[in-house]
Parts: sequence; C-alpha cells; structure tokens
Amino acid sequence: MWGTIGIFFSVLHFNYGLSALTIGILRAGLSAVMVASALFIWKREAMRLPRALLPALLFFGLVGIAAFYVLNTEAVFLTNVATASVLLYTAPAFVTLVAWRLWREPLTARKIGAVLVSFVGCALVARVYDSAALRLNLWGILVGAAAGFTYGIFTLCSKYLSGRTSPWTTVLYSLVFGALFLLPLQFMTLPGIEPVDYRALWTQPTIWFALLGLCLGPTLGSYALYNVGLRTVSASVASVIATIEPIVAALAGFLIYQQTLEFLQIVGGVLIVGSALALTVGLTPDKKETLARLDG
Repeated sequence: MWGTIGIFFSVLHFNYGLSALTIGILRAGLSAVMVASALFIWKREAMRLPRALLPALLFFGLVGIAAFYVLNTEAVFLTNVATASVLLYTAPAFVTLVAWRLWREPLTARKIGAVLVSFVGCALVARVYDSAALRLNLWGILVGAAAGFTYGIFTLCSKYLSGRTSPWTTVLYSLVFGALFLLPLQFMTLPGIEPVDYRALWTQPTIWFALLGLCLGPTLGSYALYNVGLRTVSASVASVIATIEPIVAALAGFLIYQQTLEFLQIVGGVLIVGSALALTVGLTPDKKETLARLDG
C-alpha cells in the first residue's frame, strides 16, 4: 500500500489538476474524519485530547503531517514515483542526526557509516554524475530530501507520543491539526498554485474515488495492516518486509507511467534502503517496536 501512494498523487495531479497543497489538506482532512468516525463507534476513549500533549501534537501536525504531506506529494510531481519513494528512506539518517544533536545519542561507527552511505545513495539517485540532469532536477531532489527529513520528524514524534497516549489518539489529532494548518493556505494566493474551487470537485465524482483510495489505502490502511502484522512477526522482520515499498513504487511507476530509474540510481536506492535497515534492524527490542509501530 505504501508503494502505491505516488500513483494516487499522480492521478490526482495530472488527471485532475490538484496541487500538492490541495491533496495534502484533503488527504489529512478526509483521513481525520474516517479515523474519528471509526473511533466514535469502536473506541471512544481514544478520542480524548490529552492537554499535556497538546504542544507535541500541534508540532506533529505542523511538521509530521502538513509539511510532510505537501513535500512528499510535490516530490512525486517534480521527480517521479520511484525516486520520491526512495528519497523517503533517508528519514532514518535524519533521525539519527537529530537524536545525536538533541538527545546526545552516541554516534557509533555503524551509525556514521549508515548515514554516509545513505547520503551517497541520495547523491546517486539525484544523478550527480550527470551535471545537466542535476541542474534540471535539483529542486525536485531537494524537495524529496526535505520530505525524508519531515518523515524523520514524523517518526520522532511518533516515538515520543507512543508511550504517552494511544497510537490512534496520536493519528487522529495529528491529522486534525495538520489539516487545520493547511486550511488557511487554501485561501491565499501562492506562487505557482491556482486557487481551488471545492464546489467544482463535486461535479467530478471520480476524484473522490481516488481520494478515498488514497486515504483508505496508503494513508490509513497501511498503518493498520502494519500494526496487525507486528502481532505475529518481530519489528526487525517487519522493517525488512516494508522495504518492498520502493520496489512496488518503481514497478507501479513503470507500468502506469513508463517512469524508469537509471542503473546508478537503482544502486543509490539500494544504498539508501540498506542504510535505513542498518539504522533500524539492529536496535534493541524496545526501540525496534517503538519505531516500527508507527512507521506508516
């Protein structure tokens, strides 16, 4: 499901003209409504907003949802489905660096090596060996790397909140706050972004099928299935299995849009995913479970 997310972005943008900002707010808003509806029926206690965690949830909504959703979507538009998916796997490298600076977590030789390998892989995916291609697509690569950074913040926020409240409480309010942060931007005149006439969207019901698929599939469905899987397999095994995401994304991009990666870009992708595994699979059991539970 994670690997199909770029396809939904591409359909909504190239077929219906929705911007990354519009997709971000509709994705967060509709997903929040779905989670709230499900919790109201089956788990109302998870709908209580823990006031002590309000600052953390607001920050999560701003960076881990609003910024991440928009940057991840825009990265697909500026690069392609496979490249954007691979660049997300720089997130563990960013998490390692942030944890080192903020919480003084030690940088072991393995961590340093994995971070360096991750950024070497990022350089290959960016095609630094082709100066002309790099100049043409530098902005897309930077946006994709920024999406990886905000995904790292998503992981850190999830880790912080996982021991303090229900994961579904975290999901609900991070989505709500993310949508609220994006909402005012919909009514501003921003460079390169056309205002959206939401009333006109109702005349194209197929848009809503794509939006529902985005919310029920790679946004919420993947999260739910990942947690169900963790009941029967270890977090390290789940982390390895989850690395099929960029493979699925690459295949989907090729089959639907004939998007391809060059050989050295594939090598870079392998280096990035390998470094991500090196930074997560070898953790202690408690940390592995914490990081893996909310990876989606």
